Amino acid sequence: MHDFGYNARMNFLAHLHLAQLAESSLLGNLLADFVRGNPAGEYHPEVVAGIMMHRRVDVLTDSLPQVKVCRDFFSDEHRRVAPITLDVVWDHFLARHWQQLEPSLSLHSFTQEARSQIVPHLPLTPPRFQNLNGYLWQERWLERYAELPFIGTVLAGMASRRPRLAALAGSFADVERHYHQLETQFWQFYPQMMRQAKDKKL
Repeated sequence: MHDFGYNARMNFLAHLHLAQLAESSLLGNLLADFVRGNPAGEYHPEVVAGIMMHRRVDVLTDSLPQVKVCRDFFSDEHRRVAPITLDVVWDHFLARHWQQLEPSLSLHSFTQEARSQIVPHLPLTPPRFQNLNGYLWQERWLERYAELPFIGTVLAGMASRRPRLAALAGSFADVERHYHQLETQFWQFYPQMMRQAKDKKL
């Protein structure tokens, strides 16, 4: 795995999915973790709006009661990094249940469409974001999120890059231990977020 951004939390799929439902900029929503401060004037207004949507979704997700409940599934030594682990876990459940949530569009087709909307604009984006895109699409990360072992690989990679986040590697054991409870909570909140995105309320 590779070092990509300031605070990239690796939950790329959900942000892109909600952005598409909201008819928001996929580029802006994927780029957000690589942009500090006020992006106005730095990018096209549509991209700026996407960045701001990503930030609102992060704040909303972190405050959801279902997500707060899930933090208690983590052991004491891993609870501090639980919000980061959970972000990746939500992408796992989204990828795993994609066809149920989006019966008319395969995850592969969605991924290809997202790629076509983002890659042409990469020269105008930060080098670390370009670096991410060099791996994200070719290695099919968004589709591989459906594979639980790949989630373990993602968390271990993040832990190895940042010593202060070393607990991420161990947090995967908590995910495995409470997998079905986490899955239940995902179904409690994510379809609701999809509706909010479609209604332009995110």
